[in-house]
Amino acid sequence: MKTNWINEAIFYHIYPLGFFGCEMENKGGDNASHDILKIIDYIPHLKKLGITALYIGPIFQSATHGYDTTDYTLVDSRLGTNEDFTLVAKNLHEADIKIVLDGVFNHVGRRFWAFEEVRKHREGSPYCEWFSGLRFDMNNSYNDGFHYDSWEGYELLVKLNMQNPDVRNHLLKAVEEWIDAWDIDGIRLDAADCIDLQFFRELKETTTKKKPDFWLMGEITKGEYTRWLQPDLLDSVTNYALFNGICNSLNSKNLCDIGFNVNREFNREWGLYKDKLLYNFVDNHDVNRVASLIKDEKDLFNVYSILYTLPGVPSIYYGSEWGIKGNKKDGGDIALRPAVDVDNIPIENQDLVDHIGELAKIRSNSNPLKYGDYEQVMIECLHWAFARNCEDGTAVVFVNTDDEPYHFSVNYKGKQYDVDVDPRSTVVV
Repeated sequence: MKTNWINEAIFYHIYPLGFFGCEMENKGGDNASHDILKIIDYIPHLKKLGITALYIGPIFQSATHGYDTTDYTLVDSRLGTNEDFTLVAKNLHEADIKIVLDGVFNHVGRRFWAFEEVRKHREGSPYCEWFSGLRFDMNNSYNDGFHYDSWEGYELLVKLNMQNPDVRNHLLKAVEEWIDAWDIDGIRLDAADCIDLQFFRELKETTTKKKPDFWLMGEITKGEYTRWLQPDLLDSVTNYALFNGICNSLNSKNLCDIGFNVNREFNREWGLYKDKLLYNFVDNHDVNRVASLIKDEKDLFNVYSILYTLPGVPSIYYGSEWGIKGNKKDGGDIALRPAVDVDNIPIENQDLVDHIGELAKIRSNSNPLKYGDYEQVMIECLHWAFARNCEDGTAVVFVNTDDEPYHFSVNYKGKQYDVDVDPRSTVVV
């Protein structure tokens, strides 16, 4: 069987400004650091978890939370330098860990150099056409004396004009520099549903010429994904539908919920995305931690068992392997993005850490789990069996969410399966 790194991938997601406990205001040299180098010391933990790909949230120079970029060519000084990240990338690749960076291309921060030129020279700036909805007969909440489009009305984030070839070329050149400098393997595209598709076509062409197996994954939070999942556009998207389905079904004790959703997405005959590899997760930097979402922490083991055995690419959000909690109502996004002391890695919930590491081994040794299609074998509120089939064989997954042991007795493709599953456990045969 021909292998593909993304089918083989198990992701770990870091939001670096939170991970390293950076101040939320970039003060230039006053709060510069080299903390991003600590990722090197974190590699043994990643390897213990079976991680093969690291998605690192925004690392480029910004004024606050990282998604208000001010320079696409410089690593944020609160994290380190370009030279620091060169060393990080070298060590990650030597450890056989792929690198995916955050591409924040829909908008920039108000301190972005071209926007500052507009603020300074107004109509006389050569960069007026770089920004969407720029009008000098209106004002904004910052009293600039002009209006501009922003991300969801959040005026800190200034929307770029993707119809302008100079803007597209500026961004594409930056991506080429990232590949040349750090040999990155992919990009997660922030706010992908807000970006002109023509940019994605040009991005796909540019990155494929650089690296034929370069991976483009878009952040899509709702609706169907087929618009973006095209050969000349994106390879993958964030699977928010699955995220919602896993948590809801376990909390409601109704696996029929997640079963319906997975059939809709991946059924081997008529699933919407049956031939696509979506990015699967159970929490991230924008949503409540799964340990806060799930009503009973004993269900966390099945949460990750389901995540690792369904079609798609599984991803762990940093710290959730220890079952740490985080709820937006307790402090907004900051509550979801805590600092981690790399020199003193937590030992809490070691059973969950070990479980996730074992799931990585199971997945890594199973071509059906990495490459197989999906077929539902049986489902009821507390019990679920599904099959993953590929040319190398079949894996059947048995999920028991009950407080009692359960005996599965099913016939699939002429083979009888009699499997005993412990309470709130999953077995792969």
